[in-house]
Amino acid sequence: MLEKAFKGGQKYWSLLLGLAILSGVGFACFMLQLNQGLKITGMSRDVSWGFYIAQFTFLVGVAASAVMVVLPYYLHHVKEFGRITILGEFLAVSAVTMCLLFIIVDLGQPMRLLNVLLHPTPNSILFWDMVVLNGYLFLNAVIGWTVLSAERKEMPPPKWVKPLIYVSIPWAVSIHTVTAFLYAGLPGRHFWLTAIMAARFLASAFASGPSLLILLCFLIRKRTNFDPGPSAIEKLSKIVTYAMITSVFFLLLEIFTAFYSKVPGHMHGFIYQFAGYEGHGELVPFMWLSVILSVTALILLVPPQYRNNEKLLKLACLAVFFGLYLEKGVGLVVTGFIPNVFDKVTPYVPTAPELAITLGVWATGFLIMAVLYKVAIGVKEEIRA
Repeated sequence: MLEKAFKGGQKYWSLLLGLAILSGVGFACFMLQLNQGLKITGMSRDVSWGFYIAQFTFLVGVAASAVMVVLPYYLHHVKEFGRITILGEFLAVSAVTMCLLFIIVDLGQPMRLLNVLLHPTPNSILFWDMVVLNGYLFLNAVIGWTVLSAERKEMPPPKWVKPLIYVSIPWAVSIHTVTAFLYAGLPGRHFWLTAIMAARFLASAFASGPSLLILLCFLIRKRTNFDPGPSAIEKLSKIVTYAMITSVFFLLLEIFTAFYSKVPGHMHGFIYQFAGYEGHGELVPFMWLSVILSVTALILLVPPQYRNNEKLLKLACLAVFFGLYLEKGVGLVVTGFIPNVFDKVTPYVPTAPELAITLGVWATGFLIMAVLYKVAIGVKEEIRA
């Protein structure tokens, strides 16, 4: 099936070339970082997790969202999702690949990854994060490719795939839950010290990931002869709506708990995000933009007459994706370090090389997704022909 990735028009090859160039620029900057160390980033002793880990955190949610099409299709026999299940699984493959790449670039010395394998520490959340991420990548790659191959041959998938599919469903929940535990298990970081961190992560994941999948479905329908089906998009939009409502509700719970209890450690993070703290307000415009996008998304998603309008649904999905990206991919991680345990502020702003490496990783992930989607859509079109 891989031969289908080598057949495409000028726009397809231009896309691949553009993504490859961005990946190359990111790799060149990573070589600079490898030579000079993490000092070329904006991170410091006080802010040891920055833009890289923030991207990793957000993308774990995008990867976990594949379960929103796998679970209804395989467990509840929602046939409308049959056309897009493979798209969700291949989206998960590219998202998890980006997650692992962001961990590698954040380590400074990639060889340190071997320590996790050579000196495993099962009492460490980081160890289990490695297990669930690599396991989820393996599951989605094997399931997606095997099912697509069987579909091409017009045969039922092998029986051994079914257990893997059932295992992948709770596994999807586990990857974001374990990632949330990385934060919620640190008692010295009050902003992250909350019992509903994992629930917040899952709610935002089940909104941001499916919203991206909806946008990809619209793009595929426009650029190819493959139609994911209006019914599948309609059902996905309902999932996005309820997940987004839940995500906003959980955030409001956090804000209420922090300010009603008036615990300084819990309030300072939100003050820094939305008003600035001790003259430092680097995140203020981004966090208010996140609020505006989230409110706009809810206004467009909750009324059925707006949600069923294709143009408004596209706007709503863009608002959901970028609103949650600003909340998790920009604000969540850095805020946990500001102020530090001594109530001092060390500002953090990502540097140009840091941003270039980040863009390179995103480009690599989308390059993988473009190739996988080309194969999947090619098989779907071949079957229909």
